[in-house]
Amino acid sequence: MALKKTAAQLVAEARARISEVGTAEAIAALGDPDLVIVDIRDIRERQRSGVIPGSVHAPRGMIEFWVDPDSPYHKPVFAQEGKRYLFHCASGWRSALTVAALQEMGFEAAHLRDGFTDWVAQGGAVEQLPPRD
Repeated sequence: MALKKTAAQLVAEARARISEVGTAEAIAALGDPDLVIVDIRDIRERQRSGVIPGSVHAPRGMIEFWVDPDSPYHKPVFAQEGKRYLFHCASGWRSALTVAALQEMGFEAAHLRDGFTDWVAQGGAVEQLPPRD
């Protein structure tokens, strides 16, 4: 079965219309009180690879609902005035699609172009999560 668009095409189209932040710029911004870094990776990825210190976890499957103030699942972290939001996944694919969807909703955000994998490769700070029971 042939698809109308491949996953790679969806990601490329998303990247063409969203803000992307390079890894070095993101590492330099770590600790900025106006920056909210949002990790959309699966909890198992986070347990295995660690997390960016101070990042907020928002599972990819719930993000539109957590951002929407009219949703019963809304999270106040996404309603902070004056904050900049930077989403990331492992390689920048899921976060590109996420930010494109949020932008359609009217929520301004950017994504970490090359993801957590590049963050680690460039020496970005990582903390390990405590083991889950």
